[in-house]
Amino acid sequence: MPFRNEDFHMAQHSLRRKLAFASADFFGGGSFNIVNFLYPEFLALTVGVSPFWISFIFLVARVWDAVTDPIMGYISDHTHSKLGKRRIYLLISAPLVVVGMYLLFFPFNFPNEWTNVIAVLMSYLVFTTIQTSIMIPYYSLSSEISSNFQERASYNSYRLGFSIFASILCVAVPGIMVEQFADARIGYQVMSLTFGVLFGLSVLMTGLFAKEEITTPTVSTQLSIKEMAKPLKLRPFRQYLGMFLVLQLSMAVMSGLFFFYVDFYVTKDATAAGQELMVADIAAALMFVTQIFALPVYLKMIQNKGKTFAYRFGAIIWIASALLLLVIPPNINPVFIYGLAVVMGFGISGPGLVPHTMYGDVVDAGQLLFKDRLDGQMSGFTNFINKMAQALGLAAVMFIIGLAGFQSQDLTQPDILSQPDSAMLAIRIIMAVVPLIFMGIGIFISRHYRIDSRKQAEIAEAIRNPASRSEEIIAGL
Repeated sequence: MPFRNEDFHMAQHSLRRKLAFASADFFGGGSFNIVNFLYPEFLALTVGVSPFWISFIFLVARVWDAVTDPIMGYISDHTHSKLGKRRIYLLISAPLVVVGMYLLFFPFNFPNEWTNVIAVLMSYLVFTTIQTSIMIPYYSLSSEISSNFQERASYNSYRLGFSIFASILCVAVPGIMVEQFADARIGYQVMSLTFGVLFGLSVLMTGLFAKEEITTPTVSTQLSIKEMAKPLKLRPFRQYLGMFLVLQLSMAVMSGLFFFYVDFYVTKDATAAGQELMVADIAAALMFVTQIFALPVYLKMIQNKGKTFAYRFGAIIWIASALLLLVIPPNINPVFIYGLAVVMGFGISGPGLVPHTMYGDVVDAGQLLFKDRLDGQMSGFTNFINKMAQALGLAAVMFIIGLAGFQSQDLTQPDILSQPDSAMLAIRIIMAVVPLIFMGIGIFISRHYRIDSRKQAEIAEAIRNPASRSEEIIAGL
């Protein structure tokens, strides 16, 4: 059973402690958006990898994650150290982030595409392994940082704020940095080292100063597929995973195609004329800034209406704004895109926040069912789902737009300044329909999720008092 310090005063949940906890998601959110927004373009237009091979690279990486994510969760659950089960891995992995980022954006230039593909794949696997060693323990830490229902939501709102702030920087600034160099290959190396250092420091801060409130003994189970899959027996965990999966899948697809959509459709004529506008950068920045400013609105909504209401409210706004992307004419005034980005950002903020606030409650329910606190195993599945959603989404859309005629850069030829109408139609349809389908599924799942503040209080009491009606509570979830 966990040790919960009853004298852990609310004053200890200070701004300083919340900032220390949130710091590591500067890496989580920043690396997510660098990979989704910049990496496909880097591979296609700088390294010269075709969309078909890009999809292959993402798929292989997810098979690797299927192995490493649950194993890392198992390892962290079984870890005993003076720094607890989780923070020790953040401290070890922080300096490795610099190496991983540098390799991720290293401009390989071997004589044939096969060799380039293998080199890119290996560098991507190194990065995802480092990412796993950080994000699995960090997800677990988010359920242990506080035992209070509303405080968890507050901690995770700070965390999401850091993530979105990093997203803004990692959508706009890396591209600007690369453009400062006549040779984009050098620009990518400078950018990757700069952000690698920033990411490493952010992870280090959390590892040093984000002390958990909930501590539990190490789990004593044996490593097996059956054991690692045990959290899936818990219905709220499956529901949480479903809502998180459709969110991440929708975000990965939208972000992966966003720059292609703006550069080759919204500013079609300007791009064809060789003009380098910043419409995509400004629109993306506005979208992410709006997500940050919307967080207090959704926190208040969670307090008054509940987490699932906030999820559905934001998802509906997101769906409606995404559908407009299909009917926007080419070369439209950028002001319209900026306004749409603000509305879409407000919508995304809700479902973006809610799953993070649910995680600790789901882990509590798991402790009631399994008699062990399986933070690591649950975070292993969560991070795996996160990265699988990114990769499968990006792999699928890159394959589709490749079939539709999207052209990758031949490094021996002039820069590509336009794309076929067939490819742009495919991109528009994907960006409009994906949120409709997947966030619609998320809305449906959310209507069956039962853990609210009252249920969480019952679960917490049942954990403290093993003689209470645990089975009845679990059956009602």
